[in-house]
Amino acid sequence: MIVTEARSWIGTPYRHRASLKHVGCDCLGLVTGVWEALYGELPEEAPPYAPDWAEAGRGEPLAEAAARHLIQRPGSEIAAGDVLIFRWRPNVAAKHLAIATGPATMIHAHDGASVAEVGISPMWRRKLAYRFAFPGAAD
Repeated sequence: MIVTEARSWIGTPYRHRASLKHVGCDCLGLVTGVWEALYGELPEEAPPYAPDWAEAGRGEPLAEAAARHLIQRPGSEIAAGDVLIFRWRPNVAAKHLAIATGPATMIHAHDGASVAEVGISPMWRRKLAYRFAFPGAAD
């Protein structure tokens, strides 16, 4: 169910702070769009954020928000349906999200491209900071 919904977003153009399937979304908009398809209304509204928000040194706001509504998964074994949060650089907040479609693939949105399913390369594995599961949803 999670992967099917995430795949239905493939081809959606990147649009900062958007979450409209086939119209535009960013990485957070992809995950919140899948949440809305699974559960309906979002449990909290995303605060306004600029593209460089995580460089401001304010802890781990994305991971903290995820921990309020998703189930943190231990270990490093990626499973279909996991929400993956990546850290671009050491000592900077994790700020990129994706949804795993299997142990070696994910769907994500990033600036300059449409939502796509890609391989989880060694570079992505090195940057993986957190894994969460949608509560009560199976894939």
